[in-house]
Amino acid sequence: MTILPGRARAVLEEACRLAGFDPTDAELVRIAENAIWRLPGKVIVRIARPGQWVAAVREVAVARWLADNGVPAVRTLPVEQPVQAAGSPVTFWGELPPHEIGAVADVVLLLKQLHPLPVPEDLPLGRLDPFVRVAERIETATFLPEEDRSWLRVRHTELREQWKYRPEGLPECVVHGDAWVGNVARTPSGPVLLDFERASVGPPEWDLVSTAVKLTATGTVTADEYAEFCAVYGADVTTWEGYELLAGARELRMAAYAAQHAATHPEWRAEAQYRVDCLRGRVEARPWQWKGIM
Repeated sequence: MTILPGRARAVLEEACRLAGFDPTDAELVRIAENAIWRLPGKVIVRIARPGQWVAAVREVAVARWLADNGVPAVRTLPVEQPVQAAGSPVTFWGELPPHEIGAVADVVLLLKQLHPLPVPEDLPLGRLDPFVRVAERIETATFLPEEDRSWLRVRHTELREQWKYRPEGLPECVVHGDAWVGNVARTPSGPVLLDFERASVGPPEWDLVSTAVKLTATGTVTADEYAEFCAVYGADVTTWEGYELLAGARELRMAAYAAQHAATHPEWRAEAQYRVDCLRGRVEARPWQWKGIM
């Protein structure tokens, strides 16, 4: 579900009142699954979807834990948060300095700092679920032919079952859960990690596979970039016996994400259908040429 602009403004005003901020000159940065606003004084306000309170609590806790451990990450503001406004959890963050989207090399530098940290006992972390919201996204994608949605449902069920019996890999740790260049900002002082909605405890391979599939599936990472990624991290997840399972789960997530949003944005439907066609073997061999939709 995408947050509507009118509702986002009303939620912003209520949340700011609860947290002690002035929303008068707020600037809308972006609306997608979350609504992002900028306030004077370098304050960023993030409005999540209703029902995401647990994820918002986790985001704030993980950000503060990363700060305590010296990991470069976006920082929460020192106010009591999240707050709940009109059913939506709202969080408050320090604005980053001028920055650009991160690179593959930035992702691996941050994972090298995150993964070795001891799993904290007092952090509200659950177990990694690679399939969170996949079923919901498939059902929302009503523009797809029913045959395709049926295939996606079956594929989802197959992968979930295989996940229960996945091969043993590297020792489990705190994982980011969605570790790709879009969740890294490159600032003048170095890369910074963003977005902790999916932070959890699980196999580190899940964080590595996000970059690997961009080599093997979508062709958006070059062989040289991936070789450097593996050299810095010290492992190549594509050689692990569980790679096909995790890659399949990541590819399904990417296709379902596009399909969900294309349901309300017709201009993205061709891309969403193309992703499904790729998964179903209807198009050319890998790597495919998937394009971003946001």
